[in-house]
Amino acid sequence: MAKTYLISGAGSGIGRAIAQKLSSNGHTCLLLGRNAANLTETLDTLDSGNHQLFTADITDKKSLIHVAHQLSAIPIDGLIANSGIGGENNWGENDRWDEIIATNLTGTYNFVNTFLPYLNQAGSEKHILIISSVLARLGVANYSAYCASKAGLLGLMRSWAVQFAPEKILVNAVCPGWVDTDMAQQGLQGIADNIGISKQEFYDIAMQSVPLKRMSQPGEIADLVAYLLSQASITGQTVDINCGAVMNS
Repeated sequence: MAKTYLISGAGSGIGRAIAQKLSSNGHTCLLLGRNAANLTETLDTLDSGNHQLFTADITDKKSLIHVAHQLSAIPIDGLIANSGIGGENNWGENDRWDEIIATNLTGTYNFVNTFLPYLNQAGSEKHILIISSVLARLGVANYSAYCASKAGLLGLMRSWAVQFAPEKILVNAVCPGWVDTDMAQQGLQGIADNIGISKQEFYDIAMQSVPLKRMSQPGEIADLVAYLLSQASITGQTVDINCGAVMNS
């Protein structure tokens, strides 16, 4: 049965891959993000269907409410909270703590709560799927805001899974490890620059703690998301997909 999914952060990386996978399965994708040009690029890659794009910033409740009003006539079967930012934060004048927490944690809270009333009221199960990170499980120096925000998402997920179960809303999270996206490549370069080595040298070091010795591809994360959206008995769970990285923690 064809369903409709609202995907935040759909303009690139994992969000784009999720939209591509779901559209290939015959579902309708509502693409949400800050950059209209990136969303248009995603839209152009999707299989035919009544897909739409909407520009909004998940840190801005008013922009989300504006989109919600546009969606008032569209029954949504699932919310995929994928938007997020990465990078370091350091105590001091230019600390990015507030920015990262506001986007990754509070932004997800805003996104889900804004569109929750628009989930399809029909009898079948609905889904909320949150993209967290392996760094919800592990610690990395100078990534305190990112690690805290991604760990916080797991707390949100568990609370919502209990709260929304009576409404047949299943809530789960996915924790990817290294995924070959622009954000990951920028992260590799930033850490490499900080320690004075090349990006390839740091990549080789990073992969030493990954049993499969490689990054995941965005499409692999999308395949897992599509499975979780297709089932009716898994809720309140975090699924790790990181080429075995947590196993070595």
